[in-house]
Amino acid sequence: MSHSSVSKNIPFSSAEYERRLTLVRAAMARDGLDLLILSDPSNQAWLTGYDGWSFYVHQAVLIRMDGDPIWWGRNQDTNGALRTVWMDDDHVTGYADHYVQSTTRHPMQDLAARIAGLGLSQARIGVEMDNYYYSAKAHAVLVAELPQAQFADATALVNWQRAIKSDEEITFMRRAARISEKIVDGLLERVEPGVPKNEVVAEILRDAVRGADGHWGDYAAIVPLLPSGSDAAAPHLTWDGRPFATGEATFFEIAGCYRRYHAPF
Repeated sequence: MSHSSVSKNIPFSSAEYERRLTLVRAAMARDGLDLLILSDPSNQAWLTGYDGWSFYVHQAVLIRMDGDPIWWGRNQDTNGALRTVWMDDDHVTGYADHYVQSTTRHPMQDLAARIAGLGLSQARIGVEMDNYYYSAKAHAVLVAELPQAQFADATALVNWQRAIKSDEEITFMRRAARISEKIVDGLLERVEPGVPKNEVVAEILRDAVRGADGHWGDYAAIVPLLPSGSDAAAPHLTWDGRPFATGEATFFEIAGCYRRYHAPF
């Protein structure tokens, strides 16, 4: 476990993180990868514990065949990484703000330089090509900056390793399920004709954050969805201030998965 200069609250044991790394490295070996670059926030959290709302800028976790993972992101977000990842402080690194939203430079230039510094400029590198957080520009810059490297699509490589849950993960999932049950029970009590939807959603969010059975809740992977009537035929509509109406069906999707527990679905 990490020796850090700041206080950390690591959700899983060091043995659990080692189990996860072993699975991922076995998959990397099967695919002939020397380095894996993870841009998916949930995969970063699963392997390192990183827990910050910073995925709107480029960030990544680097997995090599040996050594601890390296978290890389915007300089100001390194403070969050230092407080949430299990690795030692020297495995957290950041890039300067002049890379952010620049038209003349790109954060992947910084990442490429760091990869070269690790002696991996000619490595076979896996990247999550079909991922929201790994843009076409990011890939183009990384390829241009590392011309001797070979790149392979490693989309879902980590996600498949997350499919079979450990005992520690099941414990967290059961806590998340109890919070979801609390939300559903609250819906059954509160939804009545004439009650505005936004008032019900306010209670959903309150129940979610308050948690259950002594365990606090976090924001969900999706906002509450509750279209009514003909709108219920359209998935993924959020709420408005209209009241529930008599004889009108409503489609509820209110939990998704609780990000605190880092489930893959």
